[in-house]
Amino acid sequence: MDAKKWAKNFFLASAIYDFVLGLLFLFFYVQIFSYFGIEIPKFPEYLQVSAAFVATLGIGYFMIYRNIERNRDLWKLGIMYKFVYIFLVSYYYFITQTANDIFFWFALIDALFLIPFIGLYKKVYAR
Repeated sequence: MDAKKWAKNFFLASAIYDFVLGLLFLFFYVQIFSYFGIEIPKFPEYLQVSAAFVATLGIGYFMIYRNIERNRDLWKLGIMYKFVYIFLVSYYYFITQTANDIFFWFALIDALFLIPFIGLYKKVYAR
């Protein structure tokens, strides 16, 4: 399978993952937080904005899936998003030790997505 076809399939999986995860935290954060023993935020709108952003990134990844050439910049944005999320969660997990384990697991999953994001970008757009 060539790099573009592999990238398309990978971005479809990425789109589904982030869109569903974002919607779950947008609408069911109380149940999710309760299940993992996380205190419900005093101002949940910040959590919900973040969740909506994750779902929106899922839509962006779907746009990449639909047209890799046209949405090259969205691919770069996805790479930056993964870096930012991994960095912030790692900081709070290792340095301040305030991040919950579940968010660290999501950061690890994002790291697994980030590696192909970068590798495939280099292959698809190699000149």
